[in-house]
Amino acid sequence: MRRDLMDILACPMCKGPLELRVEKENGTEIVSGTLYCRRCPEEYPIQDSIPNLLPPSLRA
Repeated sequence: MRRDLMDILACPMCKGPLELRVEKENGTEIVSGTLYCRRCPEEYPIQDSIPNLLPPSLRA
């Protein structure tokens, strides 16, 4: 996931702003980490550079 996507991403549950927590980065690409919504509060994982923005009940 590229950092510049943070400008357009929003929480799918409440449409609130997301906070980025990076675990691993490769240049401009975020390989793993978490997108966190303070409003809900809900976390969305980033794995293999792909953010999983599915609601928690659909992430199995």
